[in-house]
Amino acid sequence: MAITTKLLFFSVLLTTFHYGNGVGINYGTLGNNLPSPKRVAQLLQSTLIDKVKIYDTNPEILEAFSNTGIDLIVAVENFRVTNLSSDTAAADQWLSTRVVPFVPATSIVAIAVGNEYLTTDEPDPDALVQAIQNLHAALVARGLDRKIKVTTPHSMAVLATSFPPSSSIFAPKLVPAIDSLLNFLADTNSPFMINAYPYFAYRDNPETVDLQYALLGNSTGIRDPKGYMYTNMLDAQIDAVRSAITALGHGNRSIKIIVSESGWPSKGDSSDIAATKENAKQYNSRLMERAQTSKGTPMKPRDKIEIFVFALFNENKKKGEETERNFGIFNGDGSKVYEVDLSCKFCSNGGSSFGFGEKVGSNVMRGPSVWCVAKPHSDEKVLQDVLDFCCGGGGVDCREIYESGDCFQPDKLLAHASYAMNSYYQMHGRNYWNCDFKGTGLVTFGDPSYGTCRYPQQ
Repeated sequence: MAITTKLLFFSVLLTTFHYGNGVGINYGTLGNNLPSPKRVAQLLQSTLIDKVKIYDTNPEILEAFSNTGIDLIVAVENFRVTNLSSDTAAADQWLSTRVVPFVPATSIVAIAVGNEYLTTDEPDPDALVQAIQNLHAALVARGLDRKIKVTTPHSMAVLATSFPPSSSIFAPKLVPAIDSLLNFLADTNSPFMINAYPYFAYRDNPETVDLQYALLGNSTGIRDPKGYMYTNMLDAQIDAVRSAITALGHGNRSIKIIVSESGWPSKGDSSDIAATKENAKQYNSRLMERAQTSKGTPMKPRDKIEIFVFALFNENKKKGEETERNFGIFNGDGSKVYEVDLSCKFCSNGGSSFGFGEKVGSNVMRGPSVWCVAKPHSDEKVLQDVLDFCCGGGGVDCREIYESGDCFQPDKLLAHASYAMNSYYQMHGRNYWNCDFKGTGLVTFGDPSYGTCRYPQQ
C-alpha cells in the first residue's frame, strides 16, 4: 500500500503544466471529412493520449474537451501575432474571448503563440516576443499564469547548424529574439518547444542517413565529438537544441524542452521512398513508447522529454506536398491508417482498443453516473501526494485499498489513487474541480469497478 504519513493541503494540488508519462498528440482540422470534436474528445479519453495540441482556439473543440481530464495547448495563429504585440489590452481581449470562457472546465495548460513563426517568410521576431510577454501579463492580471503557460513552437531551422549536436548554435539573425525568449521561458517556468522531424532528414539524404537511425530503431549509433552516443536522430535533434540554448548562456537555467511536433507520413509523392505505412507505423509506435518513459537524451539522461505526435488525422485540405496530407494516424472517416496501439489500462473502456469509426462498447456506461479516476501515465510523485491527501486530510475512508480490502489488488499506485480520488470526488458533490488533482484526475462515464471492488457513486 503506497500511503505515506505526509499530508498535503488541497491547494498544492491545483498547480500547472505537469510533465507526466502520457502521450501528446497534434489535432489539426484542415479536412472536410473529420469526426466531430465531441466524438474525438470522447474517444481520446479511452486511449493513452492525455494531452492535445491544437492550432487555434476553435470553441467547438474547447467545449468538447471540457471535463475530460485531457490537457489542451491552444494556439495564436501566425497572422494574429502582430496585433497581440501592440499592447496588453489587445492580448487581454483575445484571452477574454477565446480562452477565459472555457476555463477551468477545459484544462488549458499552455498557449502556443504562432507556429514556427521565426522561420516564416517575413517574421517580426520582436513582435513575437512582445506578443508572448503581453499574453503572460494578461494571464497574470487574471490570476491564470500558474495554470496557463505561454511559449512558441520552433522548427529546426532556427539552428544555424544541428550536427554534431554538441556544436549546435542558433541562426545569428535570430539570436536577439531567442535570447529574450529564453529569459522569459526561464523566468516563467515555461517550455521551449521544437518541431523535430527525422523523416525530412532521411527523405532528403537517404544515401547518408541510416533508416533505422531516423526511425528510432536499433541503430549502431553516431558518436558526438564530446563523447555522447546517439542511436537515433530525434535524440540528436533535441540535444542540438539543448546545445544552442547553452551556447547563448542559458545552460544553467531550468528550461524544459518539449517536442511539440514529430511524426512520419504514411504516403507521399511517387518519388518519396520514405513515406510508407510501414515506416510511419514503426516511427510513431516507437515515438509513443518513448513518450511514456522517463528517458532523457545522452546530454541529459534524467530529463524526461514530453512529446506531441504529429498528427491525429490525415487532413485532406492541407496545402503542399502529398505528405502534408498524410501524417495522420487516423483517416478522416475515423479508420486507422495503420495499426497502432493507443490502448491504456484503467481507462473508461477498460483498456480495449478501438478506432474513431467504431461504436463504444457496452461496458462503457453513458448517463448521469460519473466517476473520477487517475489519468493514465500521471507523474507518480504527484499521484502519491494525491493519495496521501485523500486518505489523510481529505477525509476519504481508504480501508478498501488496504491489504485486506476488496480494492487492494492490483497493488498499483494508479489503482489505489483512482479509488481514493473517486471517493473524494463523490464526497464533495462531483464538481469538476474536485477531480483535478494537479491535472492527474479524469472524469469518466465508465464505471471503473471490477470484481468485488466497487467504486462509490452518488
